[in-house]
Amino acid sequence: MNKYIYLITLTTASFFITSCGSEDKKVVAENAPAIAVKTSQVETNNNSPFLSVSGKIQASNSADLSTRIMGYVNKVHVNIGDKVRKGQLLVSINNADLQAKKAQVNAGITEATAAFNNAQKDYNRFKNLFADNSASQKEMDDMSAHFEMAKARLESANQMKNEINAQFAYSNITAPFSGIITSKNVEAGNMANPGMPLISIETPGNFEVMAMVPETEISEIKKGSSVDVLIKSINKILKGKVSEVSSSAKNTGGQYLVKIDLNKTEANILSGMFTTVQFPVERKAETAMVLIPKEAIVTNGQLSGVYTVSQSNTALLRWLRLGRTFGDQVEVLSGLNTDELYIIYAEGKLFNGAKINVQ
Repeated sequence: MNKYIYLITLTTASFFITSCGSEDKKVVAENAPAIAVKTSQVETNNNSPFLSVSGKIQASNSADLSTRIMGYVNKVHVNIGDKVRKGQLLVSINNADLQAKKAQVNAGITEATAAFNNAQKDYNRFKNLFADNSASQKEMDDMSAHFEMAKARLESANQMKNEINAQFAYSNITAPFSGIITSKNVEAGNMANPGMPLISIETPGNFEVMAMVPETEISEIKKGSSVDVLIKSINKILKGKVSEVSSSAKNTGGQYLVKIDLNKTEANILSGMFTTVQFPVERKAETAMVLIPKEAIVTNGQLSGVYTVSQSNTALLRWLRLGRTFGDQVEVLSGLNTDELYIIYAEGKLFNGAKINVQ
């Protein structure tokens, strides 16, 4: 009997403590001074003058250099940032095994050449004998076959030499064009594997932007059209021209690749910088969009939302599903209604249920 009374007493106490905690929070929220805020009304845009998508800058002429052979790296002759000329040696890979194969091939060529010369002499001798009816047709046919086989063996040995010489080219990695070393992924003593990037090189000064356009907009993008490219890191807007428009999204996750050539500029831009590309497009009147400024967005991990004004004049956090970016505005796909008020500025820290004073 005492056990049940004890359990009931604990439960009641726990409920009382929890209730008191909730009441305390409510009292604090009610007694706290109202936070001064500025609000704005949700607007729709029926005819946005441009479509904005994200992009990334890369050099127009760049290459990741690798090898087709496996071997230890003897020496890396360059460092990141070095200027190199076309044909300059960049990486040397140990080729002792190729040297041994080359010696074997040279010995085989010497042997095949001696056999070919001897077979050629015999062939010419029997050819004269056959013309004088001093050799039979069978003997002439055998000698012709022997000569052709010796000729073929010599040709095979020479082709093996060409193959070895081609492999030597992959043991000495040279610059395919003049440029700047942008990355070095190997050091002396490392093992170089076929296909593994060793050195990256690019030609400075000429840049392009790779942008991904959704399928709903790709039909609006035309080759040769002029676009604005906003480089966020240096806060510059450059002019560009669409040079390529992909006709397939098979390997790009439903996004279509668009390449933009950047006009030459004195701006200090580098490969890898992120951009916002603004395409001029014409929109139909029925494609109304709900847009809000970026500064009003509240983020929590992967969630994005905005504070709205409740009927009791308190802050109410509303989670949103966002779409594309248009300059300093973001498209709201769901979570806000047309003509609804949302908070764009607050003089204090907002939270759900906070009293607010709309300025």
